[in-house]
Amino acid sequence: MLALRDLTLSHFRSHRLARLSLDGRPVAIHGRNGAGKTNILEAVSMLSPGRGLRRATVDEITRQPEGLGWKVTATLQSLHQMHEVETWLEAGGARQVRIDAKAAPQIALGRIARMVWLVPVMDRLWVEGADGRRRFLDRMTMSFEPSHADAVLTYEKAMRERNRLLKDGQRDSHWYDALEAQMARAATEIIDNRNTALSQLITAQAQAETAFPTANLSLTQPDDTYLPNNEADLAMTFAESRPRDFMAGRTLIGPHRSDLAATYAAKGIAARDCSTGEQKALLVSLILANSRALARDFGAPPILLLDEVAAHLDAARRAALYDEVCALGAQAFMTGTGPELFADLGDRASHYEVSDTDGTSHIKQVAT
Repeated sequence: MLALRDLTLSHFRSHRLARLSLDGRPVAIHGRNGAGKTNILEAVSMLSPGRGLRRATVDEITRQPEGLGWKVTATLQSLHQMHEVETWLEAGGARQVRIDAKAAPQIALGRIARMVWLVPVMDRLWVEGADGRRRFLDRMTMSFEPSHADAVLTYEKAMRERNRLLKDGQRDSHWYDALEAQMARAATEIIDNRNTALSQLITAQAQAETAFPTANLSLTQPDDTYLPNNEADLAMTFAESRPRDFMAGRTLIGPHRSDLAATYAAKGIAARDCSTGEQKALLVSLILANSRALARDFGAPPILLLDEVAAHLDAARRAALYDEVCALGAQAFMTGTGPELFADLGDRASHYEVSDTDGTSHIKQVAT
């Protein structure tokens, strides 16, 4: 099993101090808008690599007006081991991580815990720009291969340097060769990781009977540009693209321009053309497929963070989601505005209410 057994937030956004004692069941959190529900999910997300589900800077998370920094601590059950996990920021410092009392890099969090989340901003995933879909896919890819984050960072750093040269009008090929070699190595890993993740998602969808629709998935490039998937050909592609890139002042081809295309399989309709409810159902379907695939790959389903998950789901699909989460055995942290949204969960979940007084959030467990 993969689950938090306790969670403590200190000076984290609206929470001066919050403690949850957990037993592995799903966690249903209700409260009015602005009470601080999402802040709890964000704190959990900081126990994984990266900037969390809001993609906030570490300073934005610090509770104000104190400005003391913040800290999240947890006991994590990861398969058959228990880990003490801490991540924090001291005022004026950088985010730090400690696992079992030893300093650790953020990527180490991804080795002991896998997390997948769905937040309201994703409801428009299919109708907005490709950037959001790439982040969505990369987050799922990281759940299978935590080192994917390092490959993305390496590629983006080298690409920024190349873009600077392009904007400065530098035409000496020697300046580009080394950067493009770095980009090609990282891009090969990125493409391979993404394709592997997509393959696992597609298999997980096909092998499960679910109340949520199946999506046909593929990776595309703008204007159907061909993107090689091996290092030598990618390096050549970057070099051949220089004249066009000079004109644009930026790199026009590469995995940074890939897009995740999805089609509602049963209807043959592109996700962007589906109804709002269908788009949300497709998102939930992918999250569940990700969880099933990880249960096989990692040995346990991921911790799920489902913020305002009831939005755009009718009562039948909401109940079906809860049944599938419980059948998976996943610890899902779910938020909603009222307890009635989680009535179908009953005692299959622990229930909490969040309220606030003068900008300070309070959380208490409630009976079902």
